[in-house]
Amino acid sequence: MSDVAARVDEAAAAGREGALGFLQELIRLQKQGEEAVQARWAEAARALGCEVEHRRYRPASIRLREEFALEEATATEERVAILARLKGTGGGRSLIFFAHPDGEPFQPDHGWRHDPFAGAVDGGRIHGWGVADDLAGVATMIEAVRAVVVAGIRPAGDVILASTPSKRHARGVHGLLHGGVAADAAVYLHPAESGVGMREVKALASGQLIFRILVHGRPPETSEPGHAAFAHTAVNPIEKAMLVVAALKALDARRGARVHHPALHAAIGRSTNLLIGNITTLGDGRASRVAPAVRLSCALSFPPGEKLAAVQAEVEAALRDAVAADADLRARPPELTFVSGVTGAEVPLDHPLWRATSEAVRRGTGTAPEINPLHTSSDIRNPMVQSGIPCVGLGPLCGDLTQNGGRDEWVDVADYQRGVAVVAALIADWCGAR
Repeated sequence: MSDVAARVDEAAAAGREGALGFLQELIRLQKQGEEAVQARWAEAARALGCEVEHRRYRPASIRLREEFALEEATATEERVAILARLKGTGGGRSLIFFAHPDGEPFQPDHGWRHDPFAGAVDGGRIHGWGVADDLAGVATMIEAVRAVVVAGIRPAGDVILASTPSKRHARGVHGLLHGGVAADAAVYLHPAESGVGMREVKALASGQLIFRILVHGRPPETSEPGHAAFAHTAVNPIEKAMLVVAALKALDARRGARVHHPALHAAIGRSTNLLIGNITTLGDGRASRVAPAVRLSCALSFPPGEKLAAVQAEVEAALRDAVAADADLRARPPELTFVSGVTGAEVPLDHPLWRATSEAVRRGTGTAPEINPLHTSSDIRNPMVQSGIPCVGLGPLCGDLTQNGGRDEWVDVADYQRGVAVVAALIADWCGAR
């Protein structure tokens, strides 16, 4: 082990309790809101010698590449992304770390056993609202830089930290990337509920298309409150929706046979899927009445290399074929709405970023990392798709995520502390240091 690496490791080990304390601070500040978390994060970055900048933006005003979302799905209020830069001495490679400070909306009737804003440690796990989504990531980058600074290391390349809103298409990192922030590589710091923690690296993110299809019906011509006796004279949208479902299932089967990505096939035996996640009748719910319409809500995952527009065109073609085959659908064509879409991206295993990250993880955990390619629409795609900057993702072991309907969201304390050491080592290796 080099002298630089040993000094960084020692500093990270000595700062373990401080790293835990900073994460607990952020959890407690959540009660005051995102602005309080961001203010404390900026204060910590400034104390480490970083140049700190607040950038205000409106998510809907940011022009995106290979990505879209309806206005109804996009945050509309003004947001603040915070950028902190530890200037390098020159001659090294630069590196962006980013994570998001915003979590799921607080639920007063949360049903937690632990106080959501106490940062309690129980059984080696720290609990808190948003601790895994994504306060642990926000804290990790500060504490990793702290380890580098305490070790007396001066990175040659710039280390760029970004605390950027992300939830509900808040597009914080997009705003920075399209606002001129650039680097030789990027790392997204976010725990994953995969059960592996710091022993995995996210180096592949599939794209995802979210869409709705509204299938219209026609009630019987009667003023009777019950429609059962007249059902043969109506157009039942549930029955017609089944025709659309069949067309979507056929599309899914064709794509499953045609689209192939080696990493996805090795992990799960399939490279693309079309999920019909929800079917809703828009009537009053009574069994004795024909509903006016049925709405299908769908998600389609697709691997890196496929274009978003091409996938949209396939969905449109499948729906056209279903309509052409049925007179009732032709008379009242279903309405297709694309709600949101993102394009996938990946870092190959022979890329210098993968090699440097893999080595940092191996040193920090004692195990060579594995790739989890199943994080559909992960934010690691953003630097790659928006700016052509290679990006991977890291994060400690976590569980019971609020966004997954869990309770008592947690992060493993030891793995979080290992994560700080891994990120500090990556800074020293990638950016160059003395």
